[in-house]
Amino acid sequence: MHTPLSILQKYWQYPCFRPLQESIIQHVLEGNDTLAILPTGAGKSICYQIPALLLQGACIVVSPLIALMKDQALGLKKRGISCAIVHTGMSSDEVEQVYIKMTEGAFKFLFVSPERLKSNLFLDFFPHWKISLLAIDEAHCISQWGYDFRPPYLEIAAIRMMIPGVPVIALSASATPFVQKDIIEKLAFKNGQTFFSTFKRDNLSISTLEVESKMVKLLDIVEKVKGTKIVYCKNRKRTKEIAELLISNGFSADYYHAGLAQEVRNKKQDSWLSNHTETIVCTNAFGMGIDKADVRCVIHFDIPDTPEAYYQEMGRAGRDGLKSYAVVLYNQKDIEALKLGIEQKYPPLNTIKEIYQSLAYYFEVGIGSGNESVFDFEISDFCKKFDHQVIETLSSIKILEQQGFWAISESVYMPSKVSVIASKEAVTLFEERLPDYDEILKLLLRMYGGIWNHYIPIDEFLMAQKAQVSTDYIHHILQQLHKHHMIDYRQRRSNPQITYLHDRVDLMFLKIDMQLMATLKARYEERVHFMIDFITNRHTCKAKHLIAFFGEKIEDDCKICDNCLAYKKTLQADEFVRIKNTILQHISFHKSLHVPTFCKNLRSNEVEKTMKIIRFLLDEKKLKLNESGDLIIS
Repeated sequence: MHTPLSILQKYWQYPCFRPLQESIIQHVLEGNDTLAILPTGAGKSICYQIPALLLQGACIVVSPLIALMKDQALGLKKRGISCAIVHTGMSSDEVEQVYIKMTEGAFKFLFVSPERLKSNLFLDFFPHWKISLLAIDEAHCISQWGYDFRPPYLEIAAIRMMIPGVPVIALSASATPFVQKDIIEKLAFKNGQTFFSTFKRDNLSISTLEVESKMVKLLDIVEKVKGTKIVYCKNRKRTKEIAELLISNGFSADYYHAGLAQEVRNKKQDSWLSNHTETIVCTNAFGMGIDKADVRCVIHFDIPDTPEAYYQEMGRAGRDGLKSYAVVLYNQKDIEALKLGIEQKYPPLNTIKEIYQSLAYYFEVGIGSGNESVFDFEISDFCKKFDHQVIETLSSIKILEQQGFWAISESVYMPSKVSVIASKEAVTLFEERLPDYDEILKLLLRMYGGIWNHYIPIDEFLMAQKAQVSTDYIHHILQQLHKHHMIDYRQRRSNPQITYLHDRVDLMFLKIDMQLMATLKARYEERVHFMIDFITNRHTCKAKHLIAFFGEKIEDDCKICDNCLAYKKTLQADEFVRIKNTILQHISFHKSLHVPTFCKNLRSNEVEKTMKIIRFLLDEKKLKLNESGDLIIS
């Protein structure tokens, strides 16, 4: 009989579980619904993968991002575990082939996007599958309280009703108490339990630095902090500029973003993972599914707009438990831009409708048509042709995606596909007449079985390595084979894609849920203002401040963030305790404290220290002001 530990050791070669993993797995195996709130890097995926391997049947994994699905599926395949992915951008025939194999029991795991759950094809096949577990990744997306609410996640509740008795496990790295409660309600938990790991990171020093020149300060940090580093930017162009600046100053660096070809991204990522590149300058497209334990520093060159995004990104530092650093660089312009971004992220209704209409003209989609159609989308070309601003366009497209009109996917995650369309006799004759193409054609047939009259995903970079030629040469030969009608070569495109989930409607019938928009905008605004307060606060322990957002209270300061270190420089620990106790004792005895009177007989240096501690106690909500402006116990 296999046990969770034996499965862990067999497939993952880990000697033991991380904290909470075994308890979560056992709870799932007992048939109970489970909510697991585990920080980035705590091993969430194992919590659904191991019970699924022990249960009879397949596991459906609902995930919002193609990149995340691909990372997890690749990890399973490397361990010899069967799985498949269904995502926007696949043709109906390709999706149907996956579903047929699923019906035959070919896969232990099927990864699907939430949008897929309400498609007719999925609903037709679903009752014929033997399902043992339903796993919901990034479960905060089901809640309007979450920072990345996605309405299609609400379809999961209907799917649950079709498989009564099958347990659900929902996973998130950043769900607040409100979000946790909402997840449990939306998924209709039965015999449910929440497993919550601490958000505290004792080895991670957090700093937020207001600087005149972010570039100068970045160079200083990269020089002082030895080891692997990540620099996060919001702008793709800036990633390249900063990487080039680092290189020109003698540092080992590279840049990374979702607009690069997949093979280029793989090379850059592998170089960083193997420590050949020390600093990777990237957008938030980098880091998902990457488990590198020895990252010594994560630097945010731009302020993250939500605490959830910040916590996940900074959490990629110091997973080996050694001293590491998380640094945000900012100036007043960045803060103003963050405030301005609230309105830009939620444009007015007329703008959203105008973008919807313009995109229909751009894609030549008529009213009453377009459902399940996939279109390449080049935003700069679109904005130029229709005179739209890039930010309002992106925001409108995102809102229309949230409201279920279409799905957006980065086609860099979708590999090239090839099908051999010629007969075997024609291929043999072709090889004799054009021997220059023979080697690559034979390599293609050797590497990819079942390629005759079926579209098979291929990896041109891997083919180039096998043949010891350049990737450009592989592209050229495959294009020539396509021209000679030997193969149908569908080369991966570099542009994002938009998939219509419904037929286009006339603008007078376009229903946008404005109440939902107002709710999401208000909650986004709260997060932005939290981030501004977090980075500018010079009194409260940074770790305590951030962790409180997620509903966890810790008694002790971290003692290693910039604010704690600043206090340490000006106040000795025993001095801090002495003054704090004096203040609290005074209030306890006199019921309140009038600050000017209290400080009147103190020396000037004592007054300064006392005011620092008073500000600290106010920030920590240990004290508050009464109607007279005097201090009282909270």
